[in-house]
Amino acid sequence: MVEIKEVLSKADLRKFVRYPHQLYRDCPYYVPQLDMDEMGQFNPARNPSYETCETKCFLAYKEGRLVGRVAAILNRAYNEKTGRKLMRFSRLDFIDDPEVAAALLGAVEQYAVAKGMTAVHGPLGFCDLDREGMLVEGFDLLSLFVTYYNYPYYPDRLAELGYAKDTDYVELEIKTPEKLEDAARVAKVSDYILKKLDLSLVPLKRMKDTKPYIKGVFGLLNEAYKDLYGYVPITDAMRDKFVKQFFNLLRPEFVKVVIDSSGEVVAMGIAAPNLSQACRKARGRLFPFGFLYLLHDLRHVRELDLYLIAVKPELQSKGVNAILLNEMLKSALKLGITKSNATPELEYNTKVQNQWKNYEARYVRRRRIFIKEIGAEGK
Repeated sequence: MVEIKEVLSKADLRKFVRYPHQLYRDCPYYVPQLDMDEMGQFNPARNPSYETCETKCFLAYKEGRLVGRVAAILNRAYNEKTGRKLMRFSRLDFIDDPEVAAALLGAVEQYAVAKGMTAVHGPLGFCDLDREGMLVEGFDLLSLFVTYYNYPYYPDRLAELGYAKDTDYVELEIKTPEKLEDAARVAKVSDYILKKLDLSLVPLKRMKDTKPYIKGVFGLLNEAYKDLYGYVPITDAMRDKFVKQFFNLLRPEFVKVVIDSSGEVVAMGIAAPNLSQACRKARGRLFPFGFLYLLHDLRHVRELDLYLIAVKPELQSKGVNAILLNEMLKSALKLGITKSNATPELEYNTKVQNQWKNYEARYVRRRRIFIKEIGAEGK
């Protein structure tokens, strides 16, 4: 018999956060999240998303042993935006036991019904910049710092419980051209577009040079991403949180900002050194030595993770992406980086998919958002 326990104390939350380290202890593809960051995510005093969200976290026990976890997130902002009554599930992990999976998702569904919701979907976080999507293809590859890893049995257990595909994300691996001349055509297009549209690339030599553009970058994200699945606007408080959380993981070579003649941010691209191996060595902890592994891989870049690309809607069909990609390419070549990893992109977002057509790219992973109608019909 499975016992479900709601997380009500800091000790319970610590078990909740660290459970994946136990479950994936012997898995070579799992990349731990940083425990400190995850603890903060479920602290209303540290996570401004709680201004529009409610949560409950659950732990599953069987025969006295911790065997699973899940978080339920009610995002009122997203429901108001879409006019739907949706409960999100997040941080779903469990042993390969149908009874455990059923008990965990049953707890989410009961909470959803109690709050008047009519469907449960996920895995989704508090906002679109959180980790999201369940791996359904690419189980034999090392995960990224900004994505979840899960065992192949996860999607099967969800299907057995009546969950179906709502949408998919894809991830690509992009090979850096061996010579700059290989990217000459893209470079020419980039220069032409800059001149034609009266745009300029902001020179960034140090990360502090980005600070005058941070507000514009997040404003652009809200404008460019507003119609994407799961997206909720990033508030000023959320922006400040993300900057504090990720600013020191970035390098100026991989932050690209394009402005128009008035100084408005009209396009941006952010990439970062791949930290997967460093996080595995850190085992979820910054101290006493985890931060040293991160610092090493931030300085000795082997791969790039492409986090965000956003272009003002009226410029999205005018080739501005070529500017961002060409600049990223030049930075990668300069440092001898041979491979980049595109973080999850919605499969129906053809504009994003097409941006890789000039490069040697291949699909390597697929992630899924599942949904289940609940209430009188679905339970």
